[in-house]
Amino acid sequence: MIRLGLALLLLMLTQAISARAQPALVVYENDYPLHNVVFENGERMADLKLHYTTVGLPLRDREGHVLNAVLLLHGTTGTGKNFLAPTLANNLFGPDQPLDTRKYFVILPDGIGAGGSSKPSDGLHAHFPHYGYNDQVELQYRLITDVFAAPHLRLVLGTSMGGMQTWLWGERHPGFMDALIPIGAMPIAVSGRNMLWREMVIRAIRDDPGWLGGEYDPAKPPRLWLETAAPLFALMTGNAERLQQAAPTRGDAIALYNRLIAEGHKWDANDMLYTWESSSDYNPAPDLAKITAPLLAINFADDAINPPELGVMEPALARLKSGQYVLIPRGATYGHQTLNYADIWGHYVAEFLAKH
Repeated sequence: MIRLGLALLLLMLTQAISARAQPALVVYENDYPLHNVVFENGERMADLKLHYTTVGLPLRDREGHVLNAVLLLHGTTGTGKNFLAPTLANNLFGPDQPLDTRKYFVILPDGIGAGGSSKPSDGLHAHFPHYGYNDQVELQYRLITDVFAAPHLRLVLGTSMGGMQTWLWGERHPGFMDALIPIGAMPIAVSGRNMLWREMVIRAIRDDPGWLGGEYDPAKPPRLWLETAAPLFALMTGNAERLQQAAPTRGDAIALYNRLIAEGHKWDANDMLYTWESSSDYNPAPDLAKITAPLLAINFADDAINPPELGVMEPALARLKSGQYVLIPRGATYGHQTLNYADIWGHYVAEFLAKH
């Protein structure tokens, strides 16, 4: 078992994260090495690392078990550090905020294929094992139990892809947490419009002549797929009002298109291909009754990825032992990207934790 004291590579006392004189956060980072990992599909990896960041300090019992752990899970194109962005951290981790780090020890893993965790762009390219959301959850579980020796979690909260994995956490490890909060996610297999746009991204990578079966020169990465992926991502995760504000004229819209493509070059094609395809095993619908922890689902009325008009959420929540659903109405929202603004939904988290 790896002790936290041996696992720390970096101790950073951050500056105040907003002009409102927020107290500094205690942030640690490290890698959790795993060996002879077998994925659910039978593929193997001899050496794999799971990178993680923590915020706050662990409260341990005499045996060294962490007693105040909270697990936060990021979205498809993000990393654990997304939760350190001011629009999230300034509204979650401060004194008397929903996840006050004087009280909670917050664990932020980078999913496989993202951030500092093992990913295809590290060198294996298209020979990297194919993983799914179930694999992600089981590796997160190993991190929590092996590195932190936590016998229980106060909360599992995830946004977008992380929200989908939060549903799976409740099914695969019932009773391991006090509460579950999936944000910007639905408990059904990826299908319909959600699958159509994902397949557009996947095909744009595989059909890009510069992809070369995943063996492209890193100095000359494929480019054409970004002309599909980057603008499409903005269309699906934003909302019409915000996009109109950002591009009120034809020229502004073309300039925005060009900026999106330029910013998209930070995405590695192989990493993106694997992460988009990894949702293929996601389908919590058949096993919702296995969830025993109280669950709060938070979605947004203007979310094109999880549209409320599909009528998925209400019948799904009715199958849970303790389920609650909040649909945040249109207004000062950002479509799917509202998940990045905890000032909009954080008070629901605080209220739920106060009851559970």
